[in-house]
Amino acid sequence: MTGQTPPPLTLDLEWDGDLRFRGRSGEVEVTLDASARTGPTPVQAMAFALAGCMAIDLVNVLTRGRRPPRGLRARLSAERASRSPKRLTAVELHFVIEGDMPSDRVEHAIGLSRETYCSVWHSLRRDIEFRTSFEIRPPATPGS
Repeated sequence: MTGQTPPPLTLDLEWDGDLRFRGRSGEVEVTLDASARTGPTPVQAMAFALAGCMAIDLVNVLTRGRRPPRGLRARLSAERASRSPKRLTAVELHFVIEGDMPSDRVEHAIGLSRETYCSVWHSLRRDIEFRTSFEIRPPATPGS
């Protein structure tokens, strides 16, 4: 998570009709669609990026701490302003972590992601209210 400065991020968008754009960054392709029919809206893509960034950080930190989760899910819900630019005003991100996991390790991992590692969070406005939560579920036993 630390080390060399990553190269600049570049991407290309091409209008694909209506309010839809095809995007490419390196080998990755995505369609952004204001109607959310053929791909996420730009705001949905940003929310996926935030949840994904923190989830990746959690798995990385917990694994490096010799407590790899057996599973991890994230659910993000966000409130938006009623007037343009209808930006996010509050975000709640809940993690469900499967495995034998002490809660203090999870709290520590979330804190590291939020305060140090999550580049998506650190790229957003500081006045967004942002809450996180988590729960730990024991691994499923065979036959149950």
